[in-house]
Amino acid sequence: MGTLGFSSWIIFLHLLVMMYAHESNAVREMVQGPKGDIILQYPMAMDDGIPKGTNVLQLHSMDGNDKDDNDGIPMNVQIHDKKEDDAHKRIHTEHVHAHPSSHMDHMDPSVMVFFILEDLKLGKVMPIYFPNRDLSSPPHFLPREESNSIPFSSKELPYLLQFFSISQGSAQAKAVEDTLKQCEIKPIKGETKFCATSLESMLDFTHGIFGLGTQFKVLSTSHLTKSTTILQNYTIMKMPQEISAPKMVACHTMPYPYAIFYCHSQESENKVFKVSLGGENGDRVEALAVCHMDTSQWSHDHVSFHVLGIEPGTSPVCHFFPGDNLVWIPLPPTST
Repeated sequence: MGTLGFSSWIIFLHLLVMMYAHESNAVREMVQGPKGDIILQYPMAMDDGIPKGTNVLQLHSMDGNDKDDNDGIPMNVQIHDKKEDDAHKRIHTEHVHAHPSSHMDHMDPSVMVFFILEDLKLGKVMPIYFPNRDLSSPPHFLPREESNSIPFSSKELPYLLQFFSISQGSAQAKAVEDTLKQCEIKPIKGETKFCATSLESMLDFTHGIFGLGTQFKVLSTSHLTKSTTILQNYTIMKMPQEISAPKMVACHTMPYPYAIFYCHSQESENKVFKVSLGGENGDRVEALAVCHMDTSQWSHDHVSFHVLGIEPGTSPVCHFFPGDNLVWIPLPPTST
């Protein structure tokens, strides 16, 4: 995809507004047109939601090396108040009974997004973590020309901290360092990965996976109600709907001064689902979920295996996506 023209930049600005509109329940779709233009269409069917925001939660990478240096805690650990912690402990206890694991007692709540394929059934109750973020001032994409002018390498960390006016040794500095290291880790067998520093580079990567002549759309989780509860029990309200996706590219937000997406695609089979969830606090979520059917190449240290109490390659691993993560899937070819 070449440099965006004036009309495409207008569309791009509309996209940013849509991505950061936290209060709106309208569901939108972004489609890559045959000539490389970005086509926005809304409202659309519920499984075609554009995300409400872009922020700092990254789902755990397939290589299992996304841990902090402190006691192996994932880098996206968040601080919760006492009331939330009490609720988390209660739900944790219930989840331990469903998925016994010696590691569960000390598990960070943010990893409560994993489940097994057999859980996808009407009436199933699961504790799920959907992060509640202040999306009033999220990091924005930079134009490709600008992002390309800024080094994106752990070797340049001192310069980058100075460039962004981030104090050495601060939590922000550690987040920047972790993001750079994550983006430099080699992919596992059968995986293609890329950290997109601009919208254009994300679309280029997706084109490379699907083929230059392929049109595609983006899916995400849509929150139908405004919630302050980040972890609660959810019930599957309808039979989960599988979305046809012969290939997919998943893009996870990363903590950084401007928008960075960790995008990856796997050669092994994946299944994409739309899941209608009802929370015990009355929250409603049209959630996007992906089941990875072959986990034999994943690290034994991958957090999902600790959560579910299983081993690599023994069972598909599924997870829900937070609202600011993206899943790109190809559109069916049109008949001529």
